[in-house]
Amino acid sequence: MKQIKPEELTRNPFQMIGKDWLLLTARKGEKINTMTASWGGVGILWGRPVAYLFLRPQRYTKEFVDAGTHLSISVMNESCRKLLSYFGTVSGRDEDKIAKSGLALAEEDGVPYFADAEIAMICRKLYAQPMDPRYTAEDWIDEKWYPDHDWHTMYVVEIEKTMVRSDSPQ
Repeated sequence: MKQIKPEELTRNPFQMIGKDWLLLTARKGEKINTMTASWGGVGILWGRPVAYLFLRPQRYTKEFVDAGTHLSISVMNESCRKLLSYFGTVSGRDEDKIAKSGLALAEEDGVPYFADAEIAMICRKLYAQPMDPRYTAEDWIDEKWYPDHDWHTMYVVEIEKTMVRSDSPQ
């Protein structure tokens, strides 16, 4: 993989996040866990390139993100669609999803990411805050997305490194 500046990415973020999906990966002690994510975004905040991510409280990966300072975002290609679905529906509490997947883990500055990714972003947590239904402007949001009142925690992470495969669209 070659390193580029985050602003050199040309992939449409709506496609990359909402349609292609991402793998969020973090370490807690000696364990590594990952999950599929399809909510979030990228931009500039506090003068830095950031991603913002949302994790529900019951997600096992949230424990890993909360325990550490760094995480990775891996953008996979379409050939990994079934694996992305698997990572989004099976809990790492129940089985070693990464080992079972056959995907190769790599590390950059001690942060795990998937070597099979088209794009990998190494990120440092800057901010985390539980979302609160009192601040939604529309009732349908709570009704449609939170019938169990399990509101996400929003994370803002600084993109410290962006790496791309030389044979992949950026």
